[in-house]
Amino acid sequence: MEAAVVRAVDRSIRAGRVPTPSTIGRIADEQLEVLGARGRDLAADALTDRLVGLGPLAVLVRDPAVTDVLVNGDGTVWVDRGDGVRPTGQRVAAGELRALAVRLAGLAGRRLDDAQPWVDGTLPGGVRLHAVLPPLAEDGPQVSLRIARRRPGGLAALAALGAVGPQMAQALRALVRVRASFLVTGGTGAGKTTVLGALLAECPAQERIVVVEDVRELDPEHPHVVRLQGRAANVEGAGEVTLAVLVRQALRMRPDRLVVGEVRGPEVRDLLAALNTGHDGGAGTLHANGPAEVPARLEALGSLAGMPREAVHAQLRGALHAVVHVARRPDGRRLVERIGVPAVDPGGFVVVRTALCDGSGGARQGEGWGDLRALLGSDAAGAGPWPAG
Repeated sequence: MEAAVVRAVDRSIRAGRVPTPSTIGRIADEQLEVLGARGRDLAADALTDRLVGLGPLAVLVRDPAVTDVLVNGDGTVWVDRGDGVRPTGQRVAAGELRALAVRLAGLAGRRLDDAQPWVDGTLPGGVRLHAVLPPLAEDGPQVSLRIARRRPGGLAALAALGAVGPQMAQALRALVRVRASFLVTGGTGAGKTTVLGALLAECPAQERIVVVEDVRELDPEHPHVVRLQGRAANVEGAGEVTLAVLVRQALRMRPDRLVVGEVRGPEVRDLLAALNTGHDGGAGTLHANGPAEVPARLEALGSLAGMPREAVHAQLRGALHAVVHVARRPDGRRLVERIGVPAVDPGGFVVVRTALCDGSGGARQGEGWGDLRALLGSDAAGAGPWPAG
């Protein structure tokens, strides 16, 4: 980086002018005769990354194969390129890591300091930021970046990636067409948001989809998407807008489909109530290791909203039609692995049984297959061969 541009930017900062990409660009333009066009561009890009961008992480975020960038408290940098988390050999200096985390939080429009030592937000360009400061993070600031690399273009796009087989795709399309309400489950990084976005892209163009999220991640390829995003409390502890509040607001916006990006708190009460009052076709994601664990996870979340177990299951019986489970294989490949359907056990509680399972040998039926066929009804007829029992 040319020293003349650096000195000029330093003088601008000391004069009280906050650096912006346009300011840095103008200063670099003044050195055009000395640096040449390419040198000017390189100097401006490097300074922009350092002062108002991703700093030493910028080159990793630009790598089209990278989906996650993780910086540990000791400054070591790790990335996931689809085959698990691997070290890069790169290190952020200990004295720079906290400043980087605080600056990134500011770019996300969030606060990060000793009084608010964690942040969850979205950076310009759609990169999701999470950062935690000491003393919550014992070894030093922890920074995590999640990069959404693909805008899901529907199930055909997932099939092209090898994430869904033909018979599973057939069933998923039918779920969307019959306006089934469903949850997409899986572990962290399994691809739940990507799969949900692809399913929403299959919705008819005339439908109005209202998406409620804490941090924006869903970006379905659909012409009519309305997004509501939660807000953290301000410095005085006021002004928080929770997902539960946003779900209630969304219901007043005439949604054809109500979508909660991630169900993880008391908003489960409002979502289940909405799906029980004529809002078919709703969806969301949920952290769970498999479809069978969904009722227990929803019980736990319902308890946060003061719902007893019996009330959660009473709502579930009419609210949830299917569970789509996404798994990440040891080789890093993400796959829509199972579809589960709810049933009621002799005690009146909801259980979720596997109806369709996809593996290396192709799709096969599960114990809930009959219920899935009944749910899909005539919509599934003639769509192609179903797997044998």
